[in-house]
Amino acid sequence: MGVIINLYRILIQFFNNMMNNIQLKMKKVKYATKPLIRGKIKIWGNGKIILGSHVSFNSGKSYNPIGGDTQMILKTTAGSTIEIGDFTGISNAAIVCFDSITIGKHVKIGGSVKIYDTDFHHLNFLNRRARETDVPITKPVVLKDDCFIGAHSIILKGVTVGERSIVGAGSVVTKSIPDGEIWAGNPAKFIKKIEEI
Repeated sequence: MGVIINLYRILIQFFNNMMNNIQLKMKKVKYATKPLIRGKIKIWGNGKIILGSHVSFNSGKSYNPIGGDTQMILKTTAGSTIEIGDFTGISNAAIVCFDSITIGKHVKIGGSVKIYDTDFHHLNFLNRRARETDVPITKPVVLKDDCFIGAHSIILKGVTVGERSIVGAGSVVTKSIPDGEIWAGNPAKFIKKIEEI
C-alpha cells in the first residue's frame, strides 16, 4: 500500500510541476533561478512577475498545513509588478497586485497570508454602484529584507514592513512598520523592538 501511495504522490508532483512550468512560461515570469514550487501555484493576470534566485513557494495543505487548504496565488493586473527577492519563501499566500508589490530578500511569509495593494472597490458607496466609477485606490506595498509575516496575516495597501521586522500571526497591517520591530493585532500595533543578536 505504501508503494502505491508514494507512486501517487510522485505522479501528482510530476503533474503539478508540468502545470507550474506552463504557467511560468505563459505568464512570462522572469526569474534569476527557477523557483522551487511544492504543489500547484496559480498565476493570474497580465502584469509583470520578477523572481530572484532560490525563491520557494508552498501551495496546498500537503505542502504547508498551516495555510489550510489554500493555494499559492499571484494575481496581477496590466501595468502592475510583483517582485520577489532572493531566498524568499512563501506558503499558501494570495498576493494581489494592481500597482506594485515588492518583497525583499530572505523574507518568510507564513501560511494563508494575504497581501493586497488595493481596496478592490471604491470606498464611496455611490461610486460602487456603477462599474465606470467603481475605481479602487491603490498604493504600493513593500516588504523589506529579512522580515517575517506570520500565518493568516493581511498586509494592506500602502504598507511598508521594515527590515528584520516581524508581523505576528493573524494580524491586519494597515500602516507601515519601521525596521527591527514586532507588531501584532487587528489593527496591528507596536509590540516591541527586536533585540540585536
